Amino acid sequence: MLKKVEGIPVILILSGLLLLTFSACQTGSEDRNALNNQTQIELRPVQVKVYKVTGQRIAEKLTYTAVLEAWKKQVITPDISGKIARIYVNEGDRVRAGQLLAELDTRAIRLQLEQAEAALAAAKANLEDARKNMERMERLFQEKAVSEQQYEKARLGLEAAQAQKDQAEAAVNLAKHNLDVSLMKAPFDGVIASKNAEEGDVINPMMAGMSASSGVLSLANYSRIKVKFDVAPEDIQKISRGQKVYLEGYDLPGQRFEGQISVVNSAADLQTKKFRVEALINNPDLQLKPGMFGQVIIEVKSKENVLVVPLKALLENSYVMVVEGDKAVRKNVTTGLKNKDLIEIISGLNENDLVIVEGNFGLPDGNPVEIQNEVAK
Repeated sequence: MLKKVEGIPVILILSGLLLLTFSACQTGSEDRNALNNQTQIELRPVQVKVYKVTGQRIAEKLTYTAVLEAWKKQVITPDISGKIARIYVNEGDRVRAGQLLAELDTRAIRLQLEQAEAALAAAKANLEDARKNMERMERLFQEKAVSEQQYEKARLGLEAAQAQKDQAEAAVNLAKHNLDVSLMKAPFDGVIASKNAEEGDVINPMMAGMSASSGVLSLANYSRIKVKFDVAPEDIQKISRGQKVYLEGYDLPGQRFEGQISVVNSAADLQTKKFRVEALINNPDLQLKPGMFGQVIIEVKSKENVLVVPLKALLENSYVMVVEGDKAVRKNVTTGLKNKDLIEIISGLNENDLVIVEGNFGLPDGNPVEIQNEVAK
């Protein structure tokens, strides 16, 4: 016969205990089912893309962005002021060294030259007369037929005639020079980059405010391209004059142009702490244009026939996931050279291993996988 426990019937206590036990069993069953479901989810095959490990060449590269410049450029302007009479070329024209590009109005200069040449002819005649007079005076002086004062006067007359002749020759040379520099010729082969003046304009190269872009024409030679870029202190020791470089123009995808380092500054910029480097790039077909942007590529170290994998296959800089059978297997690796795409594997992998390159992040060791396809890199 059931009794009360401190006023509560024992049957109620037993009923409560049975209810708690049933609830606990129910909860434990649900937890086990959830765990089983989670295990089934984790073990589902993951779709992955793989790369077959092969031996190939790899190069460590330094890359920089630079603005392209013509390796030779010059503003064509006369040495003297004057009115522009003719311009014989237009923008984009290819010209040869020594070709006449433009000229000033030379009528006044030609008249000056004629005047100077006439003065020179008169001075030469006077000099010849003074020389003959001096020869005569020397004979007479030896014979004591003339005084020392007369002899000295003849000598001074010869010196004055010589000075007048020299002055006249200088005037002729100056007029010829002015005539020569009035004819603006190409100092080197190139392309007319810009036309800065028109026929009839008056130009004065000595006038205040003349800038580098002033003048009559701008000439550029970009059969080679100059690029300038700044190198960090930790990389400057890898670069030397004469080292081979490559340039890829952003406007010419898929094309690569070869050149070499021409200048390596030995002192860093005080503000940026970087070193200025220049390179000359071959551009025989003039495909690269000044003002374009390009990527400079310097191969500082390379190896042949080594095992490499795409950089995206490497996880935490220490391991990769490899497909063995139908499972993903973790492989710890030792790495070597790398560039923006590939990294050398010194140890931890064998040739023809299938390394996961997509679907590898967060993939557990031993998880089933299905290969979606094999990628090139």
